[in-house]
Amino acid sequence: MNISRLSKLLVANGLLLTLVGCNSAPSQDTSCTMPGGHDLDQAISASRFQLETGCATHFDRYFTSLLSIASGDPRKENKGKFSDFLLWANQADLISKNQARDYYNRYFNVKFMALRGDYNNCSHTCPNRQRILVDMERELSDKERGLLRISLDNQAYYRADELYQEVELVLEATCTACAASR
Repeated sequence: MNISRLSKLLVANGLLLTLVGCNSAPSQDTSCTMPGGHDLDQAISASRFQLETGCATHFDRYFTSLLSIASGDPRKENKGKFSDFLLWANQADLISKNQARDYYNRYFNVKFMALRGDYNNCSHTCPNRQRILVDMERELSDKERGLLRISLDNQAYYRADELYQEVELVLEATCTACAASR
């Protein structure tokens, strides 16, 4: 085999390995650009398009980006826009019905997701009280973002804050009673 033919064969093998490598390597998806600007309706439309055309794995990032855009132009109707977006995401099979409900409740409802579940307070909640309260405090911060800074629902936010304080007191009393009964 002459050197010229051997060179061509090596170059061809190199190209073939490169092509195979490109096809098997995980894609660096640079086409999944987050929406920008100040118009929530446009950002939701752009996000829906991106999520439908290959960017579904970035749903959390798109949702967070939409929250940021909405906080730049707070309006009462933003709560409904997020509800519609989450319903669409569920119907498009991007997130489950439970995930859609959890996203909405975390930001736009007075109900605390950190407290869901049917647990016995003495055996489950009391040993995890500090973690639950920290989770609730973080969630209250998200509710402040969603209810106050995005949808201008002061009444709902202050109700969530009241619920947080009430739960804190009830947990303290309950856990004290549980400790005394042992």
